[in-house]
Amino acid sequence: MKKLTLMLSLLFFTAMGAFAQIEDPVTWSYAAKKVSATEAIVYLKASMEKGWHIYSQNVKPGGPIKTSVKFEPSAAYTKVGKTIEPKPITKFEDVFGMDVSYFENDVIFQQRVKLAKGSAVVKGTVEFMVCNDRKCLPPNEVSFSVQVK
Repeated sequence: MKKLTLMLSLLFFTAMGAFAQIEDPVTWSYAAKKVSATEAIVYLKASMEKGWHIYSQNVKPGGPIKTSVKFEPSAAYTKVGKTIEPKPITKFEDVFGMDVSYFENDVIFQQRVKLAKGSAVVKGTVEFMVCNDRKCLPPNEVSFSVQVK
């Protein structure tokens, strides 16, 4: 009887795992373009599924987790200025009790870098939180690596 109970429990949890889906409504892509012999722009693009959004880098404390881009230190390149973003949508969100800025559909973050030599591999991470009108998923962090030639 114990074996039967154990087998049924194992079968139940295996079946439940098969039906569970991990939501991942944001897809990231990366590119770089040289703008001179010594400088390039790194592009970090987030594409969100319909109904989902990620937050600006400039969300005030007390709100959702803002998007943050961190570049790994390297002798091959140095950052020039801050990571820029397009103009976000800003609206009052009751859940946070404040105005928040966010992006829907697609957003491209840009970072200018100065190259020590003619090429470099630019690496780092992007931390972000994604929400829709019903829920927010836990903050996520993705790594990126972009070849600048």
